[in-house]
Amino acid sequence: MAKTQIALTVNGTAVEALVEPRTLLIHFLREQLNLTGPHIGCDTSHCGACTVDLDGKSVKSCTMFAVQADGADVLTIEGMAAPDGTLHALQEGFREMHGLQCGYCTPGMIMRGYRLLKENPNPSEDEIRFGISGNLCRCTGYQNIVKAIQFAAAKLSGASVKEAAE
Repeated sequence: MAKTQIALTVNGTAVEALVEPRTLLIHFLREQLNLTGPHIGCDTSHCGACTVDLDGKSVKSCTMFAVQADGADVLTIEGMAAPDGTLHALQEGFREMHGLQCGYCTPGMIMRGYRLLKENPNPSEDEIRFGISGNLCRCTGYQNIVKAIQFAAAKLSGASVKEAAE
């Protein structure tokens, strides 16, 4: 099958590659770039484990072809921490507020939380629950995921993290 040349930015790094037109973005990220943080959970776009940030929008990377990302700016969970390893406020929130159990949904939840907080820096609990409703977790019951996002919102806004935990 003929391959198509694509060029995009992934986690701040320019990437060029040849891909088959039928290659899904999730497979390109995982198999060609070795970015295995985004998970393949369902192949039907229901679970959100493959969520990445693409040009300022949350995208389930199992629902688009890599060629559709040509020219795009993609952020995956691997690009969330600072270059020195300092965790992003969302990663810290998931750790501190016990927002994960098995961890399978966590990369997608963090990426969706990232976009949610960019769109609404101070969401209510209901807004968080609605904002992550496209991402499924089979373990936690969502309570601590919500607390983790509240933690990150407080930390990013400079508010007391203690208030977010209450």
